[in-house]
Amino acid sequence: MSLLLIKSATIVDASSKHHLKKRDILIENGTIKKISASIKQNGAKQLDLQDLHVSQGWFDASASFGEPGFEERETINNGLKVAAYSGFTSVAVNSNTEPVIDSKAGIQFIKGKAKGHAVTLYPIGALTVKSKGIDMAELYDMHREGAVAFGDYNLPIQNANLLKIALQYSQNFNGLILSTPFEPSVARNGVVNEALNSTRLGLKGIPVLAEELQITRDLYLLEYTGGKLHIPNISAASSVELIKAAKSRGLDVSCSVAITNLYLTDAALEEFDTNFKLLPPLRTENDRKALLKGLADGTIDGVNSNHDPIDIEHKKTEFDHAMFGSIALESCFGALNKLMDVENTVAALTGLKSRFGIKTSPIAEGNRASLSLFEPHSKWSFSTEDILSSSANAALLHQEMKGKAYGIYSNKKLVLKK
Repeated sequence: MSLLLIKSATIVDASSKHHLKKRDILIENGTIKKISASIKQNGAKQLDLQDLHVSQGWFDASASFGEPGFEERETINNGLKVAAYSGFTSVAVNSNTEPVIDSKAGIQFIKGKAKGHAVTLYPIGALTVKSKGIDMAELYDMHREGAVAFGDYNLPIQNANLLKIALQYSQNFNGLILSTPFEPSVARNGVVNEALNSTRLGLKGIPVLAEELQITRDLYLLEYTGGKLHIPNISAASSVELIKAAKSRGLDVSCSVAITNLYLTDAALEEFDTNFKLLPPLRTENDRKALLKGLADGTIDGVNSNHDPIDIEHKKTEFDHAMFGSIALESCFGALNKLMDVENTVAALTGLKSRFGIKTSPIAEGNRASLSLFEPHSKWSFSTEDILSSSANAALLHQEMKGKAYGIYSNKKLVLKK
């Protein structure tokens, strides 16, 4: 019998009767056996951490780990360890691997690699074969193997009829379709947000129009077909308004935002640091404020780390030639918690679970324990020593943080950052 006694933890869970109360939590074989102001239990492993807070387990709906094919960037094994140390009990993993995860066998492979970990891996299957945007992949077969959604990571669906068919077909099994908000004929070979800074710095711009056009088209298709659409990682004020209007019309659409777009703006580009070359690009302060407002009013359903490890050869090069992407699992909570209070931070890190078909349950006696462990008050700066990933392309390096994750308890395992 496995017993864990968590001492004096403030519970942050609006669905629990213990919300914002300091409690002891006794966990037996993965199930919450007792919650009380004070518990004594012989034989239990005791966890007593400074300013300890617990919440329902956080979920990252957009993480890339590289394996198979790009293990030098991040393996599944190390990626799941990073997620655990960063406070995430579950992650949805993108299909941008080599080969692309576009089949039943691909889903089986990455799920097999994740067995035995405290963090639960939920695969996102590619929407199209090899993510080429031409032929629809084996969506139903991947769904039966455990894929929670379907999308070509950071690649737009250019063929409107293909998206229409995917939205219609996926209704047979209640599938969730992801569409990157990026119109390539408008974005062309842009590398940063098209605005005053891009002109002044001589960098090719990606206009907000590229995001607006794709979202507008996708919402029209959704209205025509029905189905479930998720728009990942929006970056512009106008995108928030488009999705808000669509939700008011009753469309079954959700969206998310990357922590980097909530925290940074294109003002960061001054030093031509390729860690700030991101997709979606960093936008203006007006966009950043609109994203925060959209998150607060529920238009934006949750926050992603958009963790995307890139090896040094593809990042430490000329800005135009560097790959897009940043690691962010390690800094996601601290950055978000600096921008809003802890209750809203937890809500933003758990808000997409039900959308991706992940079961949630209040922190209550008799329920399965899937908990994020953290302290929300310390102030610190994210440094290279805090990087846990195999890659070091961190856009939030040297940024001020508030609060730290201790780790997680999930799948009957306690994982604490060393």
